[in-house]
Amino acid sequence: MTIAMPPADIAPARWLRTGREGYERMLAAIARAQLSLRLETYIYRARGPGERFRAALTAAAARGVRVQVLLDAFGSSELPAGYWSELEQAGGVVHCFNPLSLRLFTVRNHRKLLLVDDLVAFVGGFNIAAEYDGDGVATGWRDLGLELRLPAAVPRLAEAFDAMFRHHLLHRRLLQHLRPTPPGLRRGGVERNPVLLSGPFLARNEFRRALLHALRHAKHVRLISAYFAPSLRLRRALRRVARRGGSVELLLAGKTDVPLAQTAGRSFYSSLLRAGVRIWEYRPQVLHAKLAIVDGVVFAGSANLDARSLGINYELMVGVADPPLVAEAHELFTADLGHSEEVMPPAWARCQNWRTRLAGYCARFLVTKMDPWIARRQLRALS
Repeated sequence: MTIAMPPADIAPARWLRTGREGYERMLAAIARAQLSLRLETYIYRARGPGERFRAALTAAAARGVRVQVLLDAFGSSELPAGYWSELEQAGGVVHCFNPLSLRLFTVRNHRKLLLVDDLVAFVGGFNIAAEYDGDGVATGWRDLGLELRLPAAVPRLAEAFDAMFRHHLLHRRLLQHLRPTPPGLRRGGVERNPVLLSGPFLARNEFRRALLHALRHAKHVRLISAYFAPSLRLRRALRRVARRGGSVELLLAGKTDVPLAQTAGRSFYSSLLRAGVRIWEYRPQVLHAKLAIVDGVVFAGSANLDARSLGINYELMVGVADPPLVAEAHELFTADLGHSEEVMPPAWARCQNWRTRLAGYCARFLVTKMDPWIARRQLRALS
C-alpha cells in the first residue's frame, strides 16, 4: 500500500473539537472519496446522523467506491432489519461484529474509525448517533476526535480494520490477530508507532503499556475519561506522579449515561485526592471524551480508563508527539475545566458515609472484578 504524504498546507493531525465538527469533516471526506471507505463504530443508530452517513456511504458505493462497514452487534442492535439494503445493493458490505449470543456476549468492539482512500483517518470517542451531534455544552455529549494524515498511522489502521472485518464472527484467530508491536517500533515510541491497539486478555494492550511507560517519569498529566475505574497499577502510577511533585489533573463525568460506572469511579477519589491528584467533574452535558496528555505526548481514541476498555473490549487509540497538537489539547482541556466543578478534598470527605462507601465498593466490584471474570470465562471456552 502506498500512502501519499499530506500536502504542505494540510496538517498531519487536527482536532475534531466536538461531535458536530467530527460529523461534518467525516461526511465531507466521504463525499470526496474515490477509492475506498472503511467505517467502524460501536453504536450506530438509524435516525439523525445515521441517516446522513447511510446516504453518503450509499452514494459513494454507487459511484464505484469500495465501502465496508463494521458495526458492533450489541452497540448497534437497535438498527431495524433491512436498514443497509440500499447500500448493499449499491455494492457496499456491512458486517456485525460478534453477533449476539450467550456464548461470548461480553466481548465487544468499542473502536471508532473512518478511513478514506487510505489517506485520511478519523478516530475518537463519538459513535454515529444523535446524542453526539452537538457542541458538548449547549447540546450533545462532550466528545473529541482526531483527523489524521500520518503516514505512520494510516497503514496500520487499515490493517487493523481489515483483520477485524475478516474475522468479525469472533473466533480464535481474531483473539490472536493483535500481534505485539515489533521491538524496533516500540523503541521508536509514538513517533514511529502512533497506533495503539488493544483487545481482550489474550491480546497485548498497547495503550495501557504506553500510558504506564509515559507516566513513569511524567511531570504533567491531564486525563479525560468518560468512565473511570483504573487498575491498581495505573492508580499507583498517577499517585506517584503527584507525590514526587508533578501535576495530575483528571476531568471526569458529572453527568453520565452509566451510573454504575460513575459510582465505581467515585470510589477511587479519596485515595487520589490524598496523594495530591486534582479532580474535576464536567457539568453541562454527558462527558464521553477520551484524552490523555502526558508531558509532550497526547493520546486520543476510543478507550476509557476502566477495566472494560483496558482489558475486555477491542479499542483503538492514537499517540502523537506533535507540539502544536499537544498545545491545542491543553487549550481544549482548560476550556472544559471552565464548564466543570472541582472536587475539593474537605467537601468530598464530608459527603462520604457508610452508604456511599458501600455503594462505591459494590459498584467497583461489579465493574472491575465481576465483568472481567465473566469475560475471562467466556474467552477460555472459546480458546
